[in-house]
Amino acid sequence: MTDAWIVIGVLAVTTFAIKAAGPLAVGGRELPAWAMPVLGLVAPALLAALTLVEAFSAEEGSFHVDARTAGVAVAAVAAARRAPLVLTLALAAGTAAALRALA
Repeated sequence: MTDAWIVIGVLAVTTFAIKAAGPLAVGGRELPAWAMPVLGLVAPALLAALTLVEAFSAEEGSFHVDARTAGVAVAAVAAARRAPLVLTLALAAGTAAALRALA
């Protein structure tokens, strides 16, 4: 078994344990009313953070602006203008591809 498959296996088990920890911690009790809106914002916030890290990071952990950054910016504008998801993704991918082709 290669090192990559070991890492994938460990990450899969860790992800399962993290997902199982929530229901086990709550134990069938109902959450307070104030917790529900907060929990609804966790996934979008995490997705936004991961997208920004991927769009702006370089190899040594430094800040970097390239075609990916422009694609994310175009997607943000399209999403703010309430464009359909497929169009938003197509615009972002097209922008990044065009800038990479020109560079």
